[in-house]
Amino acid sequence: MADKEPEQVERDKKYDRPKRRVRAAWPWLQLSYTTRVTISFALISVMTTLVAFGVLSYVWGQHFQEYTRDNMERTAESTAAAIAEKYDEAKRWSPDVLSPATTAAGINRNVGIQVVDANGTVRYDNYPDRDKRSSLAPTNKSRMVSAPIIVNDEEIGSVNVWVYGSDTMLTQADREYRDGSYRAMLVAMALAILISIGLGILFARGLVDPVNRMTRTAKAIKEGDLSARTGLTGEDEVSRLGETFDAMADAIEKDRMMERRLTTDVAHELRTPLMAIQATIEAIVDGVFEPDEERLGTIDSEVQRLSRLVDALLKLSRLENRKIPMNKTRLDLGELLTDIIGTHEAYVRESGLDLIFEAEEGVEVFGDADMLRQATANLISNAVRYTPEGSITVRVARGETMASISVADTGIGLTPEECKMVFSRFWRGDAGRNRAQGGLGIGLSVVKEIVDRHNGWVRVEGEKGVGATFTIFIPLYDENRANARERGKNNRKERD
Repeated sequence: MADKEPEQVERDKKYDRPKRRVRAAWPWLQLSYTTRVTISFALISVMTTLVAFGVLSYVWGQHFQEYTRDNMERTAESTAAAIAEKYDEAKRWSPDVLSPATTAAGINRNVGIQVVDANGTVRYDNYPDRDKRSSLAPTNKSRMVSAPIIVNDEEIGSVNVWVYGSDTMLTQADREYRDGSYRAMLVAMALAILISIGLGILFARGLVDPVNRMTRTAKAIKEGDLSARTGLTGEDEVSRLGETFDAMADAIEKDRMMERRLTTDVAHELRTPLMAIQATIEAIVDGVFEPDEERLGTIDSEVQRLSRLVDALLKLSRLENRKIPMNKTRLDLGELLTDIIGTHEAYVRESGLDLIFEAEEGVEVFGDADMLRQATANLISNAVRYTPEGSITVRVARGETMASISVADTGIGLTPEECKMVFSRFWRGDAGRNRAQGGLGIGLSVVKEIVDRHNGWVRVEGEKGVGATFTIFIPLYDENRANARERGKNNRKERD
């Protein structure tokens, strides 16, 4: 802990404390993801089954009992109508008149039927209490249904119907069906829980396995195996995440390879001037060479070469880290590049090349003049380096929304594969060729960073052995946008 920076210590405390509190307060979070998903599926199944169980109980408790009571009422009414018809013919009570009650009682042994005349005398009862010589019909009228026996608009009696041994008008078959339904629901609940647990495990594993693969891959990359990949493919979100992860790993591996190449290239580039400086100084110290103008000029040339290399690396680093502030103003690209052409014309002609400059009038942008000069100078220098003979053409043009600066050469050109890689950091298509020409693949990276900071983009087109054209695109100056930007600055100053 003592070896860490104070800021690092604070970050460790910041991110460690909440984790300890969560683990202490939520034991649920200590379970594996598979376990949590499985338990969640089982709970959902239990809740769904309980809801269904409750609905069924409500149906049995309310609607089904009403349905059975309606059936009893229909039985009582049909029996009373049949008895009334027979009584109207016989004009007295007789076994034949009561036969409809006997028939109805024979259909269901659990149903009690009683026929009572107008005087209250029981004419028929299929459930008499023979020991006490009385009826077993319930005394509570709510537990039975009655239907009057009407003959010639006169009530001569009534038919009472009830379910023997039941307070709810449910027959034995109804109760058995209800109890069987409850048991079936319990069995269904158990099966649903088991199925949910199985599905939860399969679902969680299907989701967790790709995540675990990405975790193992990330750990392998962390430990130095940059070739590790998840190998995930597909159209779902997790598969796309795995493909993006692999693409990121490819980019990391590519950057790491480029950085290793940079280390080698820088070492070679630094070694040559350093050895030249060291050899010259040692020869002067040993008296082999005189410290004359020629020897000192050699040392100065090599020192300047080292300085340019270090400056290029430092500038790229600052651009990438946004450490170089931008001083954006309204610029006319034609006028801006006229100065660049003037300073580079002699350099280009000394290389045996022709420099052609074409610019449309009034092409204005909002940008940093020094950065745009640097980007254009880098493109011209790059063109000179790889153009043995011919010409270099610099053009400034206006589009609908973008201004463009193009630098075209008649040099060795680029293959389509090299066009894709040319702006990558530290990229060198042909290490031996680049070193012979004195390039490190840094200048074009600087160009891309500058253009990115101007909200533009850079494009390269080329053909091997024919030449290459690099084009910078930057948004044209917009008066309304500039005024809005200025008002925003003023508002921020007023708030400050």
